[in-house]
Amino acid sequence: MTPPPKRLLLRRSLSASLSLALAAFGTAAAVVLSSAPPARAAGVPAPSPLAVPGRGATVPFKEQEAEYAATNGTLIGPNRLYGTLPSEASGRQAVSLDAVGEYVEFTLTAPANAMSFRYSLPDSADGTGRDASIDVRVGDGAPKSIPVTSKYGWYYGGYPFNNNPGDTNPHHFYDEARTMFGSTLAAGTKVRLQVSSTAASPTFTIDLADFEQVGAPTGRPSGALDVVSDFGADPTGAADSTGRIQAAVDAGRAQGKEVYIPQGTFQVRDHIIVDQVTLRGAGPWYSVLTGRDPSNRSKAVGVYGKYAGAGGSSNVTLKDFAIIGDIRERVDNDQVNAVGGALSNSVVDNVWMQHTKCGAWMDGPMDNFTVRNSRILDQTADGVNFHYGVTNSTVTNTFVRNTGDDGLAMWAENVPNVKNKFTFNTVILPILANNIVTYGGRDITISDNVMSDTITNGGGLHVANRYPGVNSGQGTAVSGTTTAARNTLIRTGNNDFNWRFGVGAIWFSGLNEPINATVNITDTEILDSSYAAIHLIEGATNGLHFDHVRIDGAGTYALQIQAPGTATFNDVVATHIAQSNPIHNCVGSGFQITRVGSGNSGWYADPPACTGTWPDPVWTNGGVPGGGTDPTDPPTDPPTDPPTDPGNLALGRPVTESGHTDVYGAGNAVDGNANSYWESTNNAFPQTLTVDLGAPKAVKRLVLKLPPAAAWATRTQTLSVSGSADNSSYSSLKGSTGYTFDPASGNTVTVTLPGTSARYLRLTFTANTGWPAGQLSELEAYTT
Repeated sequence: MTPPPKRLLLRRSLSASLSLALAAFGTAAAVVLSSAPPARAAGVPAPSPLAVPGRGATVPFKEQEAEYAATNGTLIGPNRLYGTLPSEASGRQAVSLDAVGEYVEFTLTAPANAMSFRYSLPDSADGTGRDASIDVRVGDGAPKSIPVTSKYGWYYGGYPFNNNPGDTNPHHFYDEARTMFGSTLAAGTKVRLQVSSTAASPTFTIDLADFEQVGAPTGRPSGALDVVSDFGADPTGAADSTGRIQAAVDAGRAQGKEVYIPQGTFQVRDHIIVDQVTLRGAGPWYSVLTGRDPSNRSKAVGVYGKYAGAGGSSNVTLKDFAIIGDIRERVDNDQVNAVGGALSNSVVDNVWMQHTKCGAWMDGPMDNFTVRNSRILDQTADGVNFHYGVTNSTVTNTFVRNTGDDGLAMWAENVPNVKNKFTFNTVILPILANNIVTYGGRDITISDNVMSDTITNGGGLHVANRYPGVNSGQGTAVSGTTTAARNTLIRTGNNDFNWRFGVGAIWFSGLNEPINATVNITDTEILDSSYAAIHLIEGATNGLHFDHVRIDGAGTYALQIQAPGTATFNDVVATHIAQSNPIHNCVGSGFQITRVGSGNSGWYADPPACTGTWPDPVWTNGGVPGGGTDPTDPPTDPPTDPPTDPGNLALGRPVTESGHTDVYGAGNAVDGNANSYWESTNNAFPQTLTVDLGAPKAVKRLVLKLPPAAAWATRTQTLSVSGSADNSSYSSLKGSTGYTFDPASGNTVTVTLPGTSARYLRLTFTANTGWPAGQLSELEAYTT
């Protein structure tokens, strides 16, 4: 089937300069436990995302964390530092086993006949991964050897990442394996994961285990077509069954019959195209579709509707089976998702999706699509993305863990997303970006979810006018009423290594254009945030309403305001905020706060902090304050003397532009990362870039940079600099001059200014000998 037009999963690249060395498994905060069994790992208590009453997915398993189990291994963590092994573990703690006989022992709290466990092995030297095995021991019974691998983990470098261990930024360390015991084990039974050999892997790190009572396989429905007995598909997985399953699906549609996948593992090396048919298995533990084309790696297992350009598909049900792929790298152009295409009036129900690029990447226009009661694990990109005109569609009661990008996303690229809902989901450990996000969209609902343990470059919940095709001109911007109600966020937000400051648990961005809509955040808990609890950046957000919100624990601030906007706060209570002044706000009156009622406490200060530097976070665990003062204490007085060198005044500041190309927006010029860059609209000089310093500053020096890579040939850009106090009337600070950017000197130039006080600095580009656009990776402003 012909793929749709090229659409990239676009993300801001990670800083290539960040190099966090990992020994075999990292060394962060290791605590060596007694070798005399049975020991107890004694992890630091941390709130569980599966223990929030009435919120999140209702899961069929009982989860146990390795750090609270019996073990003679080594506890690692807690640690949230990106690139360390515990930072990607649930609760930011795990247990490492590095010798024969070391184990983690779980005691069942309910009957179970199956388990899945989350683990990590070190990568191989060549980046292709290593295979090993670990024993599962039940009581005094004989061990069962379970294959484990690192082939689906360990990515390096900048976005979209590679499999080269010689590059920087190692991440995405963990994977999951599953097994059935063969009989039901009673509550109280002890189950061990134990090392029997270190020949294939020097270490095994165990994060958690999920124990489940799996029901008997579902039989063939009356009148259904059987892909094995009727069409000859191979349930052993030895032969390619793609064509035979496709023939069964086509016959099911023609005859108006369900299509049944019995017990077995089936090799599927390309998309199964579905339309007006039900494809049902014996259960996700029994019926498994897997595979990848051995010669064309861009073809792999997936169940797809027809693309919208081919008319789309409708009235499809996918139910009770697993799609477990073989995707080991991230190639955004490859359509190697578990579910895809356009599926209107369709349902994905109780489907296990693992080791594909995305669980479900849905390209509209399409309407009334639902994912429910499903599991999405170990993806290289998003868990679900409603992309390009998806309307009236829902993800509900679905468990998502270890995605390589946003857990659940809506992206209204060029065509409006309208009235979609993410409800009652549990989204844990997105390795990049956000737990849940809507990029644009009208009348969106995100409710009754649990989000936990964001890793980098995102937050727990994000509402944004960001990424290509999100704008009011096409009706794709955030509009109408966005409802975020009854959500719980635990250990969300993180340090963005492009910006070099923290991203909040709930954050808003008007990068493409200001958000001018109603956004209601109600009945929400924000617990143990890694940095700020609430965060605004990259353009104005107007129409925010916070009602009945509890903030308990924030590594930096309750509010981090880096962009203007308006917000009302009613019954918002904050405790255990690390900074004594709970608000960071350098936009001053540009952000208007309206306090309603008498129930607000702990988050407001006047004046707020505006320090020019970002404090190190103070992390909490299990609700135990990690530092700072109680926010009921009065804020400390600001220093009477400013720092002698405030550093780069433009870093992280709001920035606007005359236009940009593709993903190369203005924010890249103030993010602290010389490898990302702004590129203006092409072939349309003059072009402008304007930064808001937050207050008048006597800037004497600008440092302008392009990416230092040798691929950027020498070029001369002609530009002028002007300044303004009000962003309306500008005066010249530096006349039009040609500046030569030479890779031999780091692609850096310095512009000397007279030191005239100005809040807004504007660069106007009129020529570029290297490309027909203004280009800049960093705009740095200094008073010295």
